Amino acid sequence: EWNQKAAEITGFGKDEVMGRDLVQEFISAEFKESVDAVLNNALLGENTANFEFPLYTKDGRAVEVLLNATPRIDSYGKLVGVVGVGQDITEKKQAEFELTRVADDLRKLIDTANAPIFGIDPNGRVNEWNQKAAEITGRPKDEVMGHDLVDEFISADYRDSVKVVLDNALNGIETANFEFPLYTKKGERVEVLLNATTRRDASGNVSGVVGVGQDITERKAAEKQSETIANDLTKLIDTANAPIFGIDTEGLVNEWNQKAAEITGFGKDEVMGRDLVQEFISAEFKESVNAVLNNALLGENTANFEFPLYTKDGRAVEVLLNATPRIDSYGKLVGVVGVGQDITEKKQA
Repeated sequence: EWNQKAAEITGFGKDEVMGRDLVQEFISAEFKESVDAVLNNALLGENTANFEFPLYTKDGRAVEVLLNATPRIDSYGKLVGVVGVGQDITEKKQAEFELTRVADDLRKLIDTANAPIFGIDPNGRVNEWNQKAAEITGRPKDEVMGHDLVDEFISADYRDSVKVVLDNALNGIETANFEFPLYTKKGERVEVLLNATTRRDASGNVSGVVGVGQDITERKAAEKQSETIANDLTKLIDTANAPIFGIDTEGLVNEWNQKAAEITGFGKDEVMGRDLVQEFISAEFKESVNAVLNNALLGENTANFEFPLYTKDGRAVEVLLNATPRIDSYGKLVGVVGVGQDITEKKQA
């Protein structure tokens, strides 16, 4: 028996195959034994379903076939042969191979990525742990796989918040840029910036969570150092033995140190947010002081500018001022810092 479809996919016409040995002449050497076994089993009355093997065409191409082999019984109930019903699954097999190749490539990409990547199943147990995760924690993959991520590798004070993030991802709510500490095998703290993404199977069902992290330990240390320096500078400004004030780009006071408060009698809380020139400079000096500050807002320093600053009780304090543009960390001009010197006694002398 050799139907039209068998002829079409193999290139062998019915007249070319009838009466010839199927296994010996049309099956490749490495599959002869297994195909022969399937056919012999059918000749013994045993069905075989979904047996995969390659059938070679007339021009030498391999056609992947899914075969059901059934005993053939004549009208007297005598077993007289085998009927094979096949399905050409060549494209399906190629697609499966491509999917497997892509999956392998993705797995290699995950494993060798320059970022710590981990995965958990719906029960919170580790099922993915790439080389970078192993490197920064000191825990190799075989030590963490199957262990509870939160209970065993997250410090007590962060367990609840990390668990919320992972539980949310298991419910389809993803989280980006979540910061938490991951402790190494030696007990060292590694600061991690985490994106937690829902993992789904081929049917779209949630199968776990993938966490892609970034080691921000050095960045956090630098931020901490910058914060310390900023705090030190703030203290230095506030306790300096010279009046120091600051204004924003609108001319409103945003810095007023202790010495400025002492010589003017205006406490910090009385001046913050108020217009320096309009409210604290005498009428005859408003224009010149405003010019100095506006020049600084245009990036131009002014040194040794003298003007009177009036105190709360109406006394004039003679000030020698250096006005400097204030630049933020992005290089943007955000105001002016004025560092003064009380020269009242010097002027009187």
